[in-house]
Amino acid sequence: MPYHAPVEEYRFLFDHVVALEQVTATEKFAEATPDMVSAILTEAGRMCEDVLAPLQRPGDLHPAHLENGVVRTSPGYAEGYKAVAEGGWVSISADPEHGGMGLPLTLATAVNEMMSAACLSLQLNPLMTQGQIEALENHASDELKAIYLPKLVSGEWSGTMNLTEAQAGSDVGALRTRAEPNGDGTYAITGQKIYISWGDNDFTENVCHLVLARLPGAAEGTKGISLFLVPKYIPDAEGNPGKTNDLKVVSLEHKMGLHGSPTAVMQYDGAQGWLIGEEHDGMRAMFTMMNNARLGVGGQGIGAAEGAYQHALAYAQERKQGRTPVAGGSGTIIEHADVRRMLATMKAEIFAARSIALSCAVAIDMGHATGEAEWKARAAFLTPIAKAFGTETGMRVSEMGVQVHGGMGFIEETGAAQYSRDVRVTAIYEGTNGIQAMDLAGRKLMDGGEAGAAILDEVEAQAEAARGTLPALAEPVWQAGESLREATEALVASEAQDRFAGAVPFLMGWARVLGAHHHLTAAMAEGGDGPRTRLATFYIARMLPEHAAHLAHAVAGAKGLYALSDEDFAV
Repeated sequence: MPYHAPVEEYRFLFDHVVALEQVTATEKFAEATPDMVSAILTEAGRMCEDVLAPLQRPGDLHPAHLENGVVRTSPGYAEGYKAVAEGGWVSISADPEHGGMGLPLTLATAVNEMMSAACLSLQLNPLMTQGQIEALENHASDELKAIYLPKLVSGEWSGTMNLTEAQAGSDVGALRTRAEPNGDGTYAITGQKIYISWGDNDFTENVCHLVLARLPGAAEGTKGISLFLVPKYIPDAEGNPGKTNDLKVVSLEHKMGLHGSPTAVMQYDGAQGWLIGEEHDGMRAMFTMMNNARLGVGGQGIGAAEGAYQHALAYAQERKQGRTPVAGGSGTIIEHADVRRMLATMKAEIFAARSIALSCAVAIDMGHATGEAEWKARAAFLTPIAKAFGTETGMRVSEMGVQVHGGMGFIEETGAAQYSRDVRVTAIYEGTNGIQAMDLAGRKLMDGGEAGAAILDEVEAQAEAARGTLPALAEPVWQAGESLREATEALVASEAQDRFAGAVPFLMGWARVLGAHHHLTAAMAEGGDGPRTRLATFYIARMLPEHAAHLAHAVAGAKGLYALSDEDFAV
């Protein structure tokens, strides 16, 4: 079925929910006028509908494959990527000094989400490049910036991230890849990396790998890791792709989904690389890329959810089954109460997740534009929530989309199952959702909960402002905010293991309350009467109460988990 880019939804969110005007009022982003934002959304949406969406199914049916050592991509992907690159969609938020548009990350987040909804497998390529651009902008030497950034920004070259090794998954500090000085300022990189998204392709002139490796004599663990830029082709004196570097794709993984995206095992055999940032400071440089990617991956989940929802809605409006419970109705399954419940849940969940992600992007933009610590703390606090809840929403909504289709959802030809298969990995890569939750409950509470408390002050102030016009919605949101404040304070006072035992439900409790806050904001903007108010009523009455169960679990501590012995799990 055709994909319809929700351009008007983004416009509403920018204008009435996440306050994009704060960003565009700054000197840094003053050129992002309402007309420009609207034009970019419209043009990107058209490209997603006309070019990328038709590639969704072919990429699943005709996966990328390795042919005599060369990665061959899915039919139409080269043309699709060309449209992305030539449209400037790789470089929306990149520095204009190197050819980027220099526009807010908030706008780039919306465009990336649309591309994810249209064709998630292909969108993963520019997302990786965007993260690499940001890492190089912040940590590379001027010489490397001059060579690599214009090519990455234009989309002529693409970028990857090489962290994982067979023995070093989430424990990055266990990696064994070596970097030996060549004596000329470059390094010889030797080792093998796995799970490298878009490790190679047949449509960009060069593929640039950011590789974590360990220098001779480096300390064990993450403190001994450095970051290196290792290109597939070594640039010549003019900055064009020159001789082939000593690296290769060993194999491509056979995956549950994302078949159009080649996930490579990469082998480096003394490949020439350049140090990015300082020696032994690779994790800090890599986290610049990863934090960008974490918000982007949350957007991938939301995009997949949008695609799955549109697919399910169209089916529910056409499929006739059983006796209609609506007098004079159409007789289609959208009139059945349980199907209606699922569709309302899907729509309400997407709105909540999208609002959280865009709020996070606004905070990142404001931190860049103003340098204010409060904005940076807010962005850091919201990032794990945006990533984890966005991807959980993708999984939940796409699985529900299969259910709406009934038996036909289990049949691959309908395309419903592909959304569920494709989005599943988003809860795993760029830091599993469990790790995101541990980050929220651990590192992000090291300020004593100040960043979270500031957000909750806004939630409760908004609820107070809504008491006069929407009391039935305002009161439960205010009470939920208070409950979340108490749970946050309880975790601040807890030991680390107790925090980690309840970290995932703690994050989900935050997502539920923030989702209700944004739904209430939308209802107020609408004047308290209309489709957004009705959706907010559904969310706050039927979905917000889940926060209580999440928070009860969040503060229960670790004792009950470890009361179960290893042997108990086998009984």
